[in-house]
Amino acid sequence: MAIKAVVFDIGGVLEHVQDDAWPDIWIGRWARRMNLPADQVVAALAAAEPIGEMVTGEISETQMRERYARALGLDDDQAQQMMAEMWDAYCGELDRPMRDFAAGLRPAYATAILSNSADGARREEQRRFGFEELVDVIVYSHEVGLAKPDPAIFRLTEQRLRVEPHEIVFLDDHAEHVEAARACGWQAVWHRDTTRSIQKISEIIRAG
Repeated sequence: MAIKAVVFDIGGVLEHVQDDAWPDIWIGRWARRMNLPADQVVAALAAAEPIGEMVTGEISETQMRERYARALGLDDDQAQQMMAEMWDAYCGELDRPMRDFAAGLRPAYATAILSNSADGARREEQRRFGFEELVDVIVYSHEVGLAKPDPAIFRLTEQRLRVEPHEIVFLDDHAEHVEAARACGWQAVWHRDTTRSIQKISEIIRAG
């Protein structure tokens, strides 16, 4: 059956950012500023802020700020600067060729973003990159209370796109999420290189 929709992850796909690396780099910078052992700060944050709660919206941006500030011993001005630096690291830089590819798919194909996220991500990514104008549908995990690789978030995305599973091709840089999408009946590409991913998606579209 023909492909009708293309779905993109954000971090590591539409944005140049190392999802697994930036938190340690960012936290380490603040630990050095506050003369604290980095491992002590990481442990304090991990104990106070389980990642699953962040991506499903159980922890607000305000709560994140309070927990970071408490773990690092920051005053209000420092906490504000810390959060600004966090969002810079979180959002990284736009992958312009991938953005241009996504933009060029409409109106022939529906497009969507499916992202594991945290409160504040929509505001920050929209301000920087205008994703709401780029695609037809955005599914942020923190807004819907579901996160990849839960099959329910893939089903929700299908419903919002109004297409069948086999009519979707999905691009994500996490192999676990790619396998979860395939288990839901989607075609999926494991993203490791922009040029190759664009080529692979284009091949899948043409084959359909």
